[in-house]
Amino acid sequence: MNASTEALTDTLLRPMIDPFGRTIRYLRVSVTDRCDLRCFYCMSEDMTFLPKADLLTLEELDRLCSAFITKGVRKIRLTGGEPLVRRNVMGLVRSLSRHLSSGALDELTLTTNGSQLARFARELADCGVRRVNVSLDTLDAQKFRAITRWGDIDKVLAGIEAARAAGLAVKINAVALKNMNEDEIPALMQWAHGKGMGLTLIEVMPMGDIGEGRIDQYVPLSLLRARLEQHYTLTDLDDNTGGPARYVRVAETGGKLGFITPMTHNFCESCNRVRITCTGTLHTCLGHEDASDLRRPLRASDDNDLLSAAIDRAIGLKPKGHDFIIDRRHNRPSVSRHMSVTGG
Repeated sequence: MNASTEALTDTLLRPMIDPFGRTIRYLRVSVTDRCDLRCFYCMSEDMTFLPKADLLTLEELDRLCSAFITKGVRKIRLTGGEPLVRRNVMGLVRSLSRHLSSGALDELTLTTNGSQLARFARELADCGVRRVNVSLDTLDAQKFRAITRWGDIDKVLAGIEAARAAGLAVKINAVALKNMNEDEIPALMQWAHGKGMGLTLIEVMPMGDIGEGRIDQYVPLSLLRARLEQHYTLTDLDDNTGGPARYVRVAETGGKLGFITPMTHNFCESCNRVRITCTGTLHTCLGHEDASDLRRPLRASDDNDLLSAAIDRAIGLKPKGHDFIIDRRHNRPSVSRHMSVTGG
């Protein structure tokens, strides 16, 4: 091995450490910006999606993920949009599962709205996926249709049961919505915990123009926690999953409840994750307009020299934390890109 090859190998194997000493081990990958629902806090009803020609191919997404694994990523989460509406997406899952078999990757998982989960749950489990997050904000069929604009809750519930039957651990993610589902949180928690599933509550994030204001949607989770503590015993846990949630144990149900609070508590001090869009844009922070193009170096060469250098430059610019605010004066989002583009 000559000196230049040794230097390249050292660069590829060196852990990705940002300017604030955080080692990047968690990659979230949006495989599509498209979704079969139109949740009113996430998308406008008349969304304009990216031309399919702009998306990375599944083979390119595989190569990109593999490059990050080589550089120390141990967990990959596939997201969207809705990842299971991407044509042949299971080909990507099957291909990435080789890194689970080799031990290079600890976990491959995904976040889904559950609408397609009944079709793919068994195959996901066969590929080594061990758990999934399902976005579900209500158990009321009419509310569900109102939130998603046209969704069928029965399909989601069937998907959850199919996932559980396949042996997948399921965690429910629910966005807290003012005057919509905030009073339903205790019932949602009891339902999830009764089935052995965790529940994580999420504050509305001011991302993307959705055609209406965020102020009317936003409810602080500190308020919801205080309400829950009037009826339940919540004990803080030290669980560190590499994600932004802070967890408690609910004594009365025995289950875990998570809180993701981008508005009321900046959770960035332990951030070990970055996001890649379906077009190959790397975002090192959910709450900043930062963007690094990885598609160009990916396509510029058959080897990963240029790609690895581009990744290193981007990690070197990762900010200390986000600054989400709801702009009450101008009623506009903190970040212009939609969550469906950013990657869950």
